Amino acid sequence: MVSEKMYDKLAELAIKKGVNLQKGQPLVIRANVRDIAFVRKVVKAAYENGAKSVSIDWRDEELSRMNYSYQSLETLSDIPQWIYDKTKLQHDQKTCYLSIDSDKPGALKGVDSNKLNAYQQAYYRKMDDLMAYTMNNEGQWCILGVPSVEWAKVVFPDLDDKEAYEKLGDAIFAVTRVSEDNDPIGEWERHDKELIEHARKLNDLDLKALHFTSELGTDLTVELVEDHIWVGGGCTTPEGVFFDPNMPTEECFCMPLKTGVNGVVYASRPLSYNGKVIEDFWFRFKDGKVVEYDAKKEKDSLKRLLEFDEGSSYLGEVALVPYDSPVSKSGILFFNTLYDENAACHLALGRPYPENIKGGEEMSKEELKAHGANDSLQHEDFMFGTKEMNIDGIGKDGKITPVFREGNFVL
Repeated sequence: MVSEKMYDKLAELAIKKGVNLQKGQPLVIRANVRDIAFVRKVVKAAYENGAKSVSIDWRDEELSRMNYSYQSLETLSDIPQWIYDKTKLQHDQKTCYLSIDSDKPGALKGVDSNKLNAYQQAYYRKMDDLMAYTMNNEGQWCILGVPSVEWAKVVFPDLDDKEAYEKLGDAIFAVTRVSEDNDPIGEWERHDKELIEHARKLNDLDLKALHFTSELGTDLTVELVEDHIWVGGGCTTPEGVFFDPNMPTEECFCMPLKTGVNGVVYASRPLSYNGKVIEDFWFRFKDGKVVEYDAKKEKDSLKRLLEFDEGSSYLGEVALVPYDSPVSKSGILFFNTLYDENAACHLALGRPYPENIKGGEEMSKEELKAHGANDSLQHEDFMFGTKEMNIDGIGKDGKITPVFREGNFVL
C-alpha cells in the first residue's frame, strides 16, 4: 500500500530527477483537480529546491466533457491568442513543465469526434512553432502518474473502489521505482545508465533498418534515417541539464525514414486516443504510409488519427522495450500510453524527435525533411511488442544482427 512517505519521495523525484529543476527556474505543473494533495507536495519540493515560481494548469474530465458538449465547432476551433502568448512567455523564461496524469481512460467516450478533432487540429496548428521547446528538449519536461479511483476502476473493473485504487497505486509506484525504504533518485541514476548503454550498443551497429516479426502476425521493416541516433535514459537541454521526461521509461528510441516503412504491424495493447480507447487494431505500410488498417473497437477514432494531417499516417518514432521490463512484468494493462508503451516495443505516428538525428535539434523543418524525417502536428504512440517478438538489425552491407529474441535484447 502506498504511504505518504512514498508520495513525498515521488514529489522529490519529480523535481530533482524528472524535470531536474534548476535554482531560479519557473515551473508549470499540469494536473487534474483531484490530485491537489499531491500537487501541494510537488509545489513544496519545487520551492525547497530553488524554484523561482510555480504555476498550476488545472484540468477536469467533466469540465472538458461539458466544453466539448456545449461549445460550438467554431468556438472550439478558435484558439485564443492569449494561450499562445502565455506559453511563449513561459518558454522565454526557460520554464520547466511537469505533467501529473491520473485521468480516466476513455473519459470522453460519446463526445462528438468532430469536435475533438477540430479542437486538437486548431490547437496544434496554433502552437506548432512552440512545440519545439519540448520536442527539441530546449527546456526540461516530465510526465508521471498517480492513481485515481476513476482510472483504477477501468484497469481493475472487478475490484471495489478501495481495492482497485490501492492495487493501481502499488503498480504505479513500483514501476516508477519508488518504495518505502529505497532511494528512488539513486535507482533512477542506475536505470538511466543501463538504458544509455543499450542505446550506445545500437548506435555502434549503425544499422540501415530493423525487421520485426511477432506471433500476432507483425512482419514489418523499418528503415532508419541516415546519421540516426538512438536515445535512452533521459535527455539533455542545450545548457547541459539532464532530465527524465518519462517516469517510467524502459525504451531506446530512434527516427524512422519517412518513406522506409513496409509491411504489416499488429498492436499488442489498446490505445487511448482523444479520450477514446481503440482496441485490436493493425496497420499495413507501403513506402512509409499506412495504406490499410482496421480496428475492432473505435475504428472511427483510428481513422481520425491517421487523417489528422499528411504526416499522421507516417511514422515518427520506433522504440525498443524489453518484454521483461517492470511494466510488462506487472501483468497490468494500464490503458495509459505512458505506462503501456514501456511494457512493449512501440511505434509513433506523426512528429519525430529531432534529437534522433545528428545535429537535428539545430535543423529547420525543411532540413529535417531533407534528411528523411516525417512532419506532423501530432505524435501518437502505439504498442506492438510481444513475448515472442524477434528483431533483426539490417546493416548497410546487408549483414543481419540479432537485436531481440523472444521479446528481449540479445545485444
